[in-house]
Amino acid sequence: MTAVFSHGRLRLYLLKLLDDGPKHGYELIRLLEERFLGLYAPSAGTIYPRLQRLEADGLVTHTAAGGRKVYEITEAGRAELRQRAGELTALESDIAASVEDLSALAGEIQNEVRGSVRDLKRELREAARQTRRPRWASPGSGPTPAPAPGPSPVPPAGPSPAPGPTSAFGASSDAGPASASTATLAEFDQRLATFAVEVGALVRARRLSDSQLRTAIRLLDGALDGLRRLLR
Repeated sequence: MTAVFSHGRLRLYLLKLLDDGPKHGYELIRLLEERFLGLYAPSAGTIYPRLQRLEADGLVTHTAAGGRKVYEITEAGRAELRQRAGELTALESDIAASVEDLSALAGEIQNEVRGSVRDLKRELREAARQTRRPRWASPGSGPTPAPAPGPSPVPPAGPSPAPGPTSAFGASSDAGPASASTATLAEFDQRLATFAVEVGALVRARRLSDSQLRTAIRLLDGALDGLRRLLR
C-alpha cells in the first residue's frame, strides 16, 4: 500500500468513493488506479478486509448483485466523512503530490531505459556488421601474384619489426574482425552491468515505496519486451 494511505487514510478514501454511489470491490480498485494514473493499484487483499471492517463498524452495508457484493455508505459513514472533512482535504492534496512524484520517477526511469536501449541497438548493429565480415581476408583481397624472377630485394637497414603471432593458417593473427567482435561483446556486457548499477542506485537513493518499485519493475519489463522484439 502506498505511504499516502497510512494511518487509516485508505478507509477514509473508500468512504469518499462510496459517497459518490454504491460500488463493488473491483470497481473501487479501478477508481483508485485511475486516480493514480495507473501508477498504483491496491490489491483485493488490501481493499476487501477494509470494506469488511467498515461494514462491521456500521459505516457501509452491502447487497449481493450478480455474484458480487455491492457496497453502499450509511448515514454513519457520511457523518464520519463530515467529521473528517479536513483530513480528506489534506489527503486529496497528498494524493496529488504522490501522483506527481510517481510520474516524475516514471519519466526518469523511462529516459534511462530509452538511452540504454538506443546504446544497445547501436552495439547490436555493430556486432552484426562485424559478424558479416570475412574472417580471414580483408575486403577486396585476392590471390597474391607471383614475384618476377630476379635478385632478392635487400632489406633496409635498421631493426626489423617483431613478427606478430601466427595462426594455424600461416597468417598473422593480429587484430581482425574476430577480435573486434569479441571487443564489442565485452563492451555490451560492460554497458549492461553499468545500466543495472545506475538504475539500482537511482531507485535506492529515492527510498521508494512498494508501489513506486512496482512501477519501476513494469518499466524494466517493458524495456525487456522491446529488446525481445528487436532480436526476433
